[in-house]
Amino acid sequence: MKPGIHPAYGPVVFRDRAADYAFLTRSTATSEKTVEWEDGNTYPVIDVEISSASHPFYTGTARVLDTAGRVERFERRYGKRAR
Repeated sequence: MKPGIHPAYGPVVFRDRAADYAFLTRSTATSEKTVEWEDGNTYPVIDVEISSASHPFYTGTARVLDTAGRVERFERRYGKRAR
């Protein structure tokens, strides 16, 4: 890699305010806000709107659409398509 052209890569805390969940990882993202982490060190913090702790797909609260029922209802209403 060329020196001097890549952004700094370091520890950052991503915090999901809706789920009251935070995790420490490494990233090139930066922030002016900081937070003291469990290990006693201070890291930049980035607030996110949604994470795996609050996303319906990961929490198991996602709605399952009944697409087969919709197709059958459409065919009942408007008839099957002639092929």
